Amino acid sequence: MADFKHVGLIGRPGSERALHTLKRLIRYLHSCGTNVVLEESTATALPGHTMEVCSYEALGKACDLVIVVGGDGSLLGAARSLAKYKVPLLGVNRGRLGFLTDITPNDIENKVGEVLDGKYMMETRFLLDTSVIRKGALIGGGDALNDVVVHPGRFIRMIEFELYIDGQFVYSQRSDGLIVSTPTGSTAYALSGGGPIMHPKLDAIVIVPMNPHTLSSRPIVVDGNSEIRILIGEHNSAYPHVTCDGQNHVVTNPGDEIHIHKKPHKLQLLHPLNHNFYETCRSKLGWGSHLGE
Repeated sequence: MADFKHVGLIGRPGSERALHTLKRLIRYLHSCGTNVVLEESTATALPGHTMEVCSYEALGKACDLVIVVGGDGSLLGAARSLAKYKVPLLGVNRGRLGFLTDITPNDIENKVGEVLDGKYMMETRFLLDTSVIRKGALIGGGDALNDVVVHPGRFIRMIEFELYIDGQFVYSQRSDGLIVSTPTGSTAYALSGGGPIMHPKLDAIVIVPMNPHTLSSRPIVVDGNSEIRILIGEHNSAYPHVTCDGQNHVVTNPGDEIHIHKKPHKLQLLHPLNHNFYETCRSKLGWGSHLGE
């Protein structure tokens, strides 16, 4: 029996479908005698409730489990805020693909009930820490569960940069940018950029060029403990953006440095017992089923 007495809830803001599922989930959790705690912005969508309301920080400290109702984007945001508190996350999918949020709304009572009974799988996923350095000073940064992307921003033009891994020069490149992805993010933007699918258990980082100005430039998979440094070229006419999980943005200047490495704390992600990474790939990416089916 799992000891999930205090369960935090985070819902996708502005989504009627997520709100409907959230209300159904609350009714079920209350029927199980579970203490339900709402994240602040989620609580505003439920006027008149009598449940405890907490910030992300308080949620991470007070809860034994946090359930996210929404798409992968909702879970990415929760993961970046809560991973350091070591509170496990469980996703209910009300988005589109749903590689991370793998419980369907129709299975809420069954699958959440199994998790509350201790019948679940736990995975750990690492995040990336990003810092933008200008003339020796930190000007911005962020965390990423999926990926860190260097791109030209609103303007479609090539950018110039140099890539270093563990202090060693790798190459200079002119391209539309660079994707630095975790295994979790390998089925997201990096995949559309031609990167490999990596199993979530791998301790590795993939670096994927975006439309490079040479046919010989290919994705590189490196050790997960690698220190990655990207030096923005002095002669760029664009001011490249650094985006973490598509949600946090920093604008760089020519000469800035972007430092990327693994964060020390990991996300604890729960799945139902029947979770299968390859089955998820088959259903989400349209891979072929057994011959004859």
